[in-house]
Amino acid sequence: MARRRGLGAINKEKLEKAKYGEKGAEIADVEMSHVSTQIESFRSYLETFAAKHKNEIKKNPEFRAQFQQMCARIGVDPLASSKGFWASLLGVGDFYFEVGIQIIEICLATRDLNGGLITLEDLRKRVIASRSKTQQQDVSLDDLTRAIKKLSILGNGFKIIPLGGKKLVQSVPGELNMDHTTTMQQAEATGYTTISTLTAPPLNWTTERASHVMEHLIKEGMVWVDQQAPQTRYYFPSLFFDLQPVK
Repeated sequence: MARRRGLGAINKEKLEKAKYGEKGAEIADVEMSHVSTQIESFRSYLETFAAKHKNEIKKNPEFRAQFQQMCARIGVDPLASSKGFWASLLGVGDFYFEVGIQIIEICLATRDLNGGLITLEDLRKRVIASRSKTQQQDVSLDDLTRAIKKLSILGNGFKIIPLGGKKLVQSVPGELNMDHTTTMQQAEATGYTTISTLTAPPLNWTTERASHVMEHLIKEGMVWVDQQAPQTRYYFPSLFFDLQPVK
């Protein structure tokens, strides 16, 4: 028959656990304090670094992207507000605000042509072409990506869609499912696809599935239909015009 543990032993065990808990909390507080000190030290270093290299941060897109990555590691977001230390020192808040407005203007102006889909590279060309001489900073793909993420506060109207070797910017509300994305991937090289392409290997879709996908994209204005070809072609103007020079 197993012996029952005495009350004294149980109390002693509880007391030891309590002591371990207190010690653990004490160690955690010390470590947290140490980490906080390191973060504040790094934050101060970033401010000094930014003050020293602010012109290069403003004018060099690659340098600006690396600076953003350093900031992100300690939870600093220079783009979070157009006010405060970072904005007054670097003006990056104003820069991304300007780029965001230009993105909206270009997406609205081209929506009738591309149905609210434009490649990130084409968007960059058009943003650069639209900037005035007083807006001297070059605009990189990374800058556009960050500005578009800030536009997410407007709802689900602006998002980036990875597409093989390209990225598409969607500027209209609505969800594109995997079938829609796969269809655009099939059209990436030529700017168009056909029902027979979608029903052939490697996809092997049924005709009904391919037709349903195309009907949705046509309805959303993201596809143009060319019935003059030997077989009907479905053009994605966002991909087709990306191959054309910006006028």
